[in-house]
Amino acid sequence: MNTQRRPRLTRTDWLVAGLSALCEQGPGALGAEPLARRVGATKGSFYWHFTDVPAYNLALLGLWESAARQALAASAEADATNATRLRTTAQMIAATSTSDTPALRAEPAIRAWARDDSNCASVVAEVDEARLQQLRGLLSACGIDNGEMARILYASAIGMEDLHDRDAAQNSDAIGSLVDLVLALR
Repeated sequence: MNTQRRPRLTRTDWLVAGLSALCEQGPGALGAEPLARRVGATKGSFYWHFTDVPAYNLALLGLWESAARQALAASAEADATNATRLRTTAQMIAATSTSDTPALRAEPAIRAWARDDSNCASVVAEVDEARLQQLRGLLSACGIDNGEMARILYASAIGMEDLHDRDAAQNSDAIGSLVDLVLALR
């Protein structure tokens, strides 16, 4: 008989497992039972960390939102020119699926989830607005006051994420070229 105990799962372990499940199987995999099977634990362990599945979902969305805002802040604080910060911000958005941060890699799955879940859609909308505000501010600092340009850059970056399975390596260069083109219009 094996007397070794498995280490106890932490809240973070459950959230990371949820991100993987969401990416691989969609939001239907975010129930207590499928997640418990996935990590080889009991539902009791799940409920030790989360009061219910909606609370878990909110925690998962909070993890993604926090990672997205941290990445946005890091690109804004880069020691560079406004044009370079603009390029860095757009490239960060276009390359979330290849990020070192698991929560950011889940962005395409989070966006798909938001199509059918109002709580998720609300969180995505908040992140979208924060990113658009930063792009608008950087464009303005570069002498481009056409607010539509921020939306065009953002939509292009988000759209490039849909190509991540085939062309992820090309996304950063492509969005960088679009930023360069927009800046050339000044």
